[in-house]
Amino acid sequence: MANNRTERLNEEIKKTLSAIIFDMKDPRISSMTTISEVNVTRDLKYCKVSVSVYDQDEAVRSATIRTLNSAAGHIGWELGKRMQIRAIPKFSFTLDQGIAYSVHIAEVLNQLNREKDEHEPT
Repeated sequence: MANNRTERLNEEIKKTLSAIIFDMKDPRISSMTTISEVNVTRDLKYCKVSVSVYDQDEAVRSATIRTLNSAAGHIGWELGKRMQIRAIPKFSFTLDQGIAYSVHIAEVLNQLNREKDEHEPT
C-alpha cells in the first residue's frame, strides 16, 4: 500500500517539478531540461531527482545541474506552495546519462551500418 502511495507521489512531484523548472527564467538552466525520474524517501525528507539535459555541451549540462542544486531551496518552497504538502523534501539533482548514452549507441550503430554498406558489393 505504501509503495503505491510513494509511486503516485513520485509522479506528482515529477510533474510539478517540471512545471516549476519550466517557469524558472534562469539563463543557466538549459531550455532542453526534463525530469526523467524522481525518488522520494518514505519519510518524505529527501528526494533524488534525475535530470536529462538534451545538449551536446558538457558545460551546459553541468551548469544546469549546479544551478538546480543551488536553487533547491526555492524549488522546494515553490513545490510546497503548489502541491500543498505537509513535508517538503530536500532535493538533490543529478544528471541522467541515459539519454546521452542512447544517442552514443545510435551513432555507433549508424556508423557500423555505413561501413557495412560501403563494403558490400552492389
